[in-house]
Amino acid sequence: MANSILKDYQGPDFPLGFIKVATPGTPVSIMSVVDSTNVNAPETATKAGANEYTPRAQRMMFMGYQPSAGAAAYVPNTGNVYIVRKPAGSGSGGKGDSGVLVKILAPAETWEIDAAALNRNAWSPYRYSLDADNANDGAMVTIFVQ
Repeated sequence: MANSILKDYQGPDFPLGFIKVATPGTPVSIMSVVDSTNVNAPETATKAGANEYTPRAQRMMFMGYQPSAGAAAYVPNTGNVYIVRKPAGSGSGGKGDSGVLVKILAPAETWEIDAAALNRNAWSPYRYSLDADNANDGAMVTIFVQ
């Protein structure tokens, strides 16, 4: 069965789906399933088909599970998944680059990051990627749009 791909940029909940790391050491943008060409990324020049506003996340949730072909719908990852930011300059930007590491997500762990609501700050989900110890591990990601 094919997975749904929602493009609910206005939220308030916006499931991004399973973000799979095919090659360990090569980070994958958490927006890769819903916007593979980064047409709505804030750093991308305006393109045809872009939304009026890029999504801004008030909260993001990462779950250390992956889809299963068996009876269980989801199973824990086999290794750690690394939530990283895009490097601003030089650097690998992957799991070995401590300058961009935000969180190490253990198998079956769920982690949420919240913005400070009173300050109305938010994050661009385009600045976050995933890396993993093992091929085909990843995370189920949901963002909550401001």
